Amino acid sequence: MPRIIDCIDETSCDLEECISGLHESGFHPWAEESLQSGAHWLRRLGNNRTFLGDMLVDELKRGIKAAEEASDYGPQVVMLSMLGSEFYMRANFWPSVDEHMFRASGKSAFSYELPHDHNFDFLTLGYFGPGYTSDYWEYDYESVAGVIGEKAGLRFIERSTLTPGKLMHYRAHKDVHSQLPPESLSVSINIMHAGGAQGWLDQYKFDVEKDEISGVISAGGSETFLRVAVGLGGEEARDLAANFAGSHPSDRMRLVALDAQAGVLGAAECDELWRLAEGSGSRLVAMEATRRRRELVAA
Repeated sequence: MPRIIDCIDETSCDLEECISGLHESGFHPWAEESLQSGAHWLRRLGNNRTFLGDMLVDELKRGIKAAEEASDYGPQVVMLSMLGSEFYMRANFWPSVDEHMFRASGKSAFSYELPHDHNFDFLTLGYFGPGYTSDYWEYDYESVAGVIGEKAGLRFIERSTLTPGKLMHYRAHKDVHSQLPPESLSVSINIMHAGGAQGWLDQYKFDVEKDEISGVISAGGSETFLRVAVGLGGEEARDLAANFAGSHPSDRMRLVALDAQAGVLGAAECDELWRLAEGSGSRLVAMEATRRRRELVAA
């Protein structure tokens, strides 16, 4: 499960001081000294009990201008720092089942009861409210190919709650959790690591009853663009997809390229495409190709 960090620090800071301190020291969660430094800055910010409320009031006062910049915000997330560096900060709002936003949007809008891992490390702190509860598992990312229906090897650890003041380190590709709504509205504050390779690393959702990978939830813009381009029928797009399928360094992008091509082919051509892909040399592509061929036969 995520590592609990017993970080004792009675001082407080404002948001600008926290961000400046993180930029100065860096946030490298694989390095213990850097991780502890980030934890101390998050603890100090968490000790400031007014900064987030003041920030939200300021946004409300801005009125229409704030609405014009709403792309930086979501129904659950308020960004606390700019994107574009090795980290970013955010506040997450976790409604209870009694909240109007939960009743209006349903649990899926807040990723409740969705067992998943993360393709990045992050620190989280219980800031407000009783906190959400999670069921926690661990697994070995390197041992799976990432095929839908593949055995994940999940190991259940425990159920616990992100109580006020609790500070945790979620480890990329290791910790899996399924969040449950808190008893009342809660808020957590996160420091998220961001790296250039992150977009090429898979993030999975799991069927914990079957102990299987049930999907990939980290599709990037390049994947979407390729699917749309091939679907629109351009010859250049089809050539690019064929090139990506054969030589792209990312196995996931190779699979996406094959899938994009399959979407515009008839059944016989599609089967031939996946048959050739079974000999691609990629464990992910080969296993997915076999699964797709089975689906074609079943159809």
